[in-house]
Amino acid sequence: MEDKLEIAKEILKKYNQEHLLHFYDELSKDEKNRLLDQILTINFEKILTVYKQSLNFRYDPNVKVSPIPHIEKDKLSFKEIEHYSKIGEAIIKSNQFAVVTMAGGQGTRLGYKGPKGTYMLNLKPVKKSLFQIMAENIMDNNKKYNVILPWYIMTSEENDAPTKAFFEINNFFEYPKEKIKFFKQNKLPIINIEGKLILQEPYLIKEASNGNGNVFKSMKNNGIIDDLENQNIKWVSFGGIDNVLLKNFDPLFLGLTISNNLSIGSKSIFKKEPLEKTAVYCLKNDKPAILDYDCIDLELSESKISSTNTYLFREANILSHIMSLDAIKKSTTIDLYYHRAFKKNSFVNEEGVKQVPDKPNTFKFENFIFDAFALFDGMLLLRVDENEEFAPIKDFTGIYNPDTAIEKYNNYYKI
Repeated sequence: MEDKLEIAKEILKKYNQEHLLHFYDELSKDEKNRLLDQILTINFEKILTVYKQSLNFRYDPNVKVSPIPHIEKDKLSFKEIEHYSKIGEAIIKSNQFAVVTMAGGQGTRLGYKGPKGTYMLNLKPVKKSLFQIMAENIMDNNKKYNVILPWYIMTSEENDAPTKAFFEINNFFEYPKEKIKFFKQNKLPIINIEGKLILQEPYLIKEASNGNGNVFKSMKNNGIIDDLENQNIKWVSFGGIDNVLLKNFDPLFLGLTISNNLSIGSKSIFKKEPLEKTAVYCLKNDKPAILDYDCIDLELSESKISSTNTYLFREANILSHIMSLDAIKKSTTIDLYYHRAFKKNSFVNEEGVKQVPDKPNTFKFENFIFDAFALFDGMLLLRVDENEEFAPIKDFTGIYNPDTAIEKYNNYYKI
């Protein structure tokens, strides 16, 4: 342990983080080991570089922002839907399709302690967890297409064990156990406004999952990509656990993407309010991208093609994507941009007292899946009906809360 301590001290001195050992002498042997092991595994160079770069970030005025072409599902003819759906169905029926569910979050914003996927919705006639809703959705499609497709679930360090236990307790919701694989996303330390890492406990540095964009490298590092290759999977759908109307299987969406010779596809909904705090799809320097809501003024949001009365920047991201396996592999080859969020985080102060701030005090850094889209020359963007495909549960009181999700779910399934 003495060797580890000396190495840890050298690392912390190099990066001006010596405060992390402030309580070391008061810790038990196990706690000392836990803290030292954590220090030795953290990439201080990376996190502090990300932090410093974020302080100097400025939007590049030379980036050319333009509208991204999209297809409106409601405007497709019956023959078109039938044609493209058959193409997608052929991939699904030949067992070349898989599902990835991103479920690394906690239910904190819902006032719930535990993995978000274990949150129970008061549906009729019985309560169901988000995981059960997702499992039933996938199983219904398995039955429809006479397949049992692999289901991969991305967890986090914080919720991996309770998520797995929840599946065990619920007998994997009758889904074939061998067809479900869990994999953990990575995490990064939380940093305060002074550039210091913070302590969650005297023996524990506070870390958080580093966003859904980490899914690609996590898939690679956990052998998921190898597993996909071994099963001859060609296409994968990606979605979040909190959308109870998510269509994991959509042969039309898949067929349209394939027919347009594209390797990635995303779904959007129409952004009703021009200044709603929602990011929209666009092209940046002719590459698929997301335009953050704080970059959208009223003039841009209201801009139209006069001949068709079509808005140019109103395609809102709903975290529903498909990618070819080759596209996923390509996305593992680069380091995605880290987005900075200013958040409230409790911490242990110099007196060893847990402090709970009443306003944001720390920075969290995340990758987002859409930043990988810039690697590709184009993408298929399909606008869908919000009432048919988007009923997320973001927090307990906002516009996307459990009650609104239940209402949409009941209306869609005519419960």
